[in-house]
Amino acid sequence: MAKDEAKVLGDERVFKISPQIKKYALRDTGFIKTNRGSFQFDRPLSGDSPYAVGNKLKITIGADLDTLKMSVTDPSGMKAVNIFKDKKTANVVEQFNYQIENLMERDILVVAPE
Repeated sequence: MAKDEAKVLGDERVFKISPQIKKYALRDTGFIKTNRGSFQFDRPLSGDSPYAVGNKLKITIGADLDTLKMSVTDPSGMKAVNIFKDKKTANVVEQFNYQIENLMERDILVVAPE
């Protein structure tokens, strides 16, 4: 896998940084610029309750827009989890797909060809 590609544990798709990506679109969609210059996206993926602490979607794009890292983690943000393995996490998968579709519509991510 190239450095501009990433895959979430359990997901069949491989995502890639869009060739049309713009830095302002990253900020518009909720990415925060870190001290090192990279862009970080951190969103909760809660199950049934919006108040419950749930899994998190974490995406990091390098300062030069050439490096992509992404994962779905446990509530602590430290351990990657597979949200696709269990029917109980269907709501979490739906929220994950919603966030990804939004990033694809804004030309931040694309699905890498196989």
